[in-house]
Amino acid sequence: MCSVVILRRPDADWPIILGANRDEMSNRPWRPPGRHWPDRANVVAGLDEMAGGTWMGVNDEGVMACVLNREGTLGPEDGKRSRGELVLEALDHADAAEAALALADLNAAAWRPFNLVIADNRDAFVLSHRGEKGRIRPVPIPEGLSMVTAFDLNDDASPRIRFYRPLFAHAAPPAPERGEWAAWEKLLASRIRDGQGRSEAGPKGAMCVVTPSGFGTSSSSLVALPSAERSDLKPVWRFAPGRPGEVAWENVPLRP
Repeated sequence: MCSVVILRRPDADWPIILGANRDEMSNRPWRPPGRHWPDRANVVAGLDEMAGGTWMGVNDEGVMACVLNREGTLGPEDGKRSRGELVLEALDHADAAEAALALADLNAAAWRPFNLVIADNRDAFVLSHRGEKGRIRPVPIPEGLSMVTAFDLNDDASPRIRFYRPLFAHAAPPAPERGEWAAWEKLLASRIRDGQGRSEAGPKGAMCVVTPSGFGTSSSSLVALPSAERSDLKPVWRFAPGRPGEVAWENVPLRP
């Protein structure tokens, strides 16, 4: 399971700010965000070397997308397509609303259950395939601070959402133009999993996951999309190529 935190402020200079931790088996090979697909030269995304897709990406038109597993559906399944393909399909579009409509018409049965976040500087959506028959369900992400994990949007059944959503909501939001990211970086690196200060990490509650099995947080991202009215501002993607708090953050080149 992974975690996405998204701050929507439609009238701000940065209407979308997103933080995301990728949780995966440590032996699954991957490459940091880059232009890995010759047939999609406008896409910057991490590369899952096992399945060929990605967990998160941004295109030159200003659309970002990331995919998360649903509860109890970690890993591939014979006869199912890789969920990493969904991000690439979303990034084939120049508009988040257009992408959400297009992907809502996909045959959900081709994939294991997922949550797919799609956003640009105007709109943001979560598309969920919960495993039941029927269409993929797109849900608009409201203004303010929201979280997505392996559960539904802002679902307090997720211990991680229940504990960390208020912390992110009260933390100082990133100010990309001033290079201020510290509060969110600290929370993305947090291994605390309840309100009692315990630091024994577990996949159900901590933001940064560490387990004896080798499953855990393998990378972290911070993405900011500027307002269309601020042509002087450019999208920003900061990437930690490992467990946040243990590796340095790097700026991902987003322009060719």
